[in-house]
Amino acid sequence: MERTTIPVLTVPTAPYEDQRPTGGGGLRRPTGLFESQRNYLPNFVQSLLSSVDLRDRQGCTMVVGSDGRYFSKTAIEIVVQMAAANGIGRLVIGQNGMLSTPAVSCIIRKIKAAGGIILTASHSPGGPGGEFGVKFEVANGGPAPDIVSDKIYQISKTLEEYAICPDLRVDLSRLGRQEFDLENKFKPFRVEIVDSVDIYLNLLRSIFDFSAIRNLLTGPNQIKIRIDAMNGVMGPYVRRILCDELGAPANSAINCVPLEDFGGQPPDPNLMYATALLEAMKGGEYGFGAAFDADGDRYMILGQNGFFVNASDSLAIIAANLSCIPYFCQMGVRGFGRSMPTSTALDKVAKVMKVPVYETPTGWRYFSNLMDSGRCSLCGEESFGTGSDHLREKDGLWAVLVWLSILAARKQSVEEIVRDHWAKFGRHYYCRFDYEALEPRTAYFIMRDLEALITDKSFSHQQFAVGSNIYSVEKTDSFEYIDPVDGTVTKRQGLRIIFSDASRLIFRMSASSHVRATLRIYAESYEKDPSQHNKEPQAVLSPLIAIALKISQIHERTGRKGPTVIT
Repeated sequence: MERTTIPVLTVPTAPYEDQRPTGGGGLRRPTGLFESQRNYLPNFVQSLLSSVDLRDRQGCTMVVGSDGRYFSKTAIEIVVQMAAANGIGRLVIGQNGMLSTPAVSCIIRKIKAAGGIILTASHSPGGPGGEFGVKFEVANGGPAPDIVSDKIYQISKTLEEYAICPDLRVDLSRLGRQEFDLENKFKPFRVEIVDSVDIYLNLLRSIFDFSAIRNLLTGPNQIKIRIDAMNGVMGPYVRRILCDELGAPANSAINCVPLEDFGGQPPDPNLMYATALLEAMKGGEYGFGAAFDADGDRYMILGQNGFFVNASDSLAIIAANLSCIPYFCQMGVRGFGRSMPTSTALDKVAKVMKVPVYETPTGWRYFSNLMDSGRCSLCGEESFGTGSDHLREKDGLWAVLVWLSILAARKQSVEEIVRDHWAKFGRHYYCRFDYEALEPRTAYFIMRDLEALITDKSFSHQQFAVGSNIYSVEKTDSFEYIDPVDGTVTKRQGLRIIFSDASRLIFRMSASSHVRATLRIYAESYEKDPSQHNKEPQAVLSPLIAIALKISQIHERTGRKGPTVIT
């Protein structure tokens, strides 16, 4: 029976001025904007597809996935229809449209695809009143570099039409290949619906000693674990990998049914939102706990009795214990990377291991270049993202399996491992204060005035006395990064004040917000003495925070009495 030919239409449109990707080729906006603004999503998808040179786009393969949030099904249909009309030859899509961000990166690399489109707003709320996002991955499986994001934006500002096949319908639930004949196309357009977990699971099997982890979870000295998927995309991965493959009891996994609104909570793995996990861990029944964000690239680790491991410490501890992972025993360790605001705990480990540390701006795309050139084996950010050169994305489940591997090898609790690390390398007390939903002009002027203040010659070597603490300024700057691979210079990536005792204050505007601005203040203080390792971070850091508030005048200039979120 002959298939019906599907027409390719060209639809006139008008450009939007606000479709500048916020980094990594991603556009994140209120969901209502995508739903209510005419052609808002098609415009951005067309700009994204047009950023790929025509000769590279024709007949190529791309990967598509989502975190399952509200509006994803509608958006996937539009992406498929537009990919077909724009000459893409083949799409590989996760079953029911679901793929974690690490899985998309994995599949792109495995099948040598030209890139991928992920429909996610990461840890932001879902539902009709939440946020939606479109993210572009390039051929190495990593976020689009700035040059690609800039190209997408330039195209979006002059866009007059987009191409689409509105009659094309794909069954996302049916595994296997579906083919469609398009008008004026010699070859059929192919869609392959794949199991969301399989290819990613096979990669993890090649990295870890699954038998050692299985013995930890099922053997005579087994520990009980509690894993919270936060009703995001990670539910099927947790059940399949940790429960079915590695033997954790089914009731170890909670909130594993993906929901369009994530159960009404932001899918953000931190102490504020992963409250169900935190309460369960405080009871003392479980020895290990973890939570994931909506698209599976961020994670949080908790030990027995709710012992919290901050993301910077987690990165450093993973670095110090890479010998527990077969992948690194085979591949070796070439270097580490961390975003500038991330604590310098990783640097202490690198010094002992005699490997370089690359300090980059915030954004995983900066690590991709380092890994592609063979300079970097492990990298991470203070916002609960950690990964290695097995992919070009941060990978939450990979980080959890690293931790389980360390527990299996060292036969210690999470808290014992952390405290041993502090005893050997010192403790980096660390805190981040987020001032969210600020008026953008106010936030801009705060940062402008603060930069003028701290970079003035009179500020250098200034002393601040807070109680019995005296802090002497040693260095200040507006952070800029010179990529060691291609020499690209990235400027104005946050303001740094480094004191003579290695304490740091950092001020940075977040790039992920749209209508309102977020200003973050980071404080870090190093303590070598083990007898001083049992203090509350906020108590230790309060003098530094007092300095930050004094010089920024953020409360006076915003009318705020304190930060929105503290992590």
